[in-house]
Amino acid sequence: MELRDEALPVEDVGGEEMRAPEEVAVMLHLHALGWGAKRIAAELGCSRNTVRRYLRQGGWAPPRAPERRGTLDGLGTWLGERLRRHRGNADVVRQELLAEHGLAVSLRTVERAVRPWRRELVAEARATLRFETPPGHQLQIDFGTATVEVGGEAVRVHLFVATLGYSRRLFVAPFRHERQDAWLDGLELAFRHFGGVPREILLDNPKALVVRHDARTREVAFNERFHAFARYWGFRPRACAPYRARTKGKDESGVGYVKRNAVAGRRFASWAELEAHLARWTREVADVRVHGTTGEAPAERFRRGEADALQPLAGRPPFRQLRELTRRVQADACVGLDTNSYSVPWRLIGAWVTVRVGDGAVRVFHAGEEVARHPERRGRRERSLDPAHLAGIVARLPGRGPAAPAVAPPPAERLLRPLAEYERVAGGGW
Repeated sequence: MELRDEALPVEDVGGEEMRAPEEVAVMLHLHALGWGAKRIAAELGCSRNTVRRYLRQGGWAPPRAPERRGTLDGLGTWLGERLRRHRGNADVVRQELLAEHGLAVSLRTVERAVRPWRRELVAEARATLRFETPPGHQLQIDFGTATVEVGGEAVRVHLFVATLGYSRRLFVAPFRHERQDAWLDGLELAFRHFGGVPREILLDNPKALVVRHDARTREVAFNERFHAFARYWGFRPRACAPYRARTKGKDESGVGYVKRNAVAGRRFASWAELEAHLARWTREVADVRVHGTTGEAPAERFRRGEADALQPLAGRPPFRQLRELTRRVQADACVGLDTNSYSVPWRLIGAWVTVRVGDGAVRVFHAGEEVARHPERRGRRERSLDPAHLAGIVARLPGRGPAAPAVAPPPAERLLRPLAEYERVAGGGW
């Protein structure tokens, strides 16, 4: 067998002589016929070591690129820890590599190196462990925002949604903001709606309620006023792990359900109509639907297994009822509270009065007596006016009926005097 004139190209990769797959097949065939490595090498025009290497491998194999030591080799544990600490931010890891290890590498190099740990973080973020809570144990709360047409204008509405963990029964209330008062008022409205207080409130990490939450130690510092609120109502606050709002899955899905089903595409003539609609929707739709997880209507599951498990309200007044302020009546016969104005009888202009806020009402006292009462305004720079408070100083309020004289005219007999009286004043007759 003579192959020298037809020898296939020879490649030199990494210092090793490489032969084509067809040549290697011939080597194996000749070896099977009893040829030795020296005779095969002479026949094919290659070295004996090359023949021995291919016989050892048992066939042809693609060349392996020489292994090179990477810049970040040996830093695997450090890279994984830092990527977790910075919640997947590879650029911050790159900056710390330079600061702590003196390694100046590109962002792309770091991203390639941390790819396995990034996949783990993505998987953890998507994973949701579904767990069931016993009756009366947990209430999950959150806010969702939606743009709704109210009174002919597009209004950004903040929807407070509370979901009982066992029965999945919902409570929804609209607010114009997500300040702390909205969270507290929403919770108290939910307690009264459900007729009791759960043992635990699960929430995300809103700045209005949570001062600090360490992602590594899980140490949580709640707002001092929220802590007092929790003690007052007898529940334990619990915050989700940072960046893991999916732990609060029941309420997360509840917020989406409210936005898609209760308010999407609807129009309301006033804020009061929006509130009435949400109450009716909760009662006639959300409470009676068959829940996809429990297979029962939330209202029925609540009635049968959770209503009696809640802690009783025990006649406690609202937490914010303890709020008492002193205000001076302004020139427009109003007192200011949280940027809103509430009217009082105009004769009290300039006087100091006591304002008590609670249970959704604003009550004004003077000299120990209640002189005005208004529903508490939820928005900003709103005015609540009682026409009776301004009687005698204004002619008519818009939408309050026909105009009336601001001051009653004096009786006619006081204008018609005998002519002799005018003559005496003028010094005699004409």
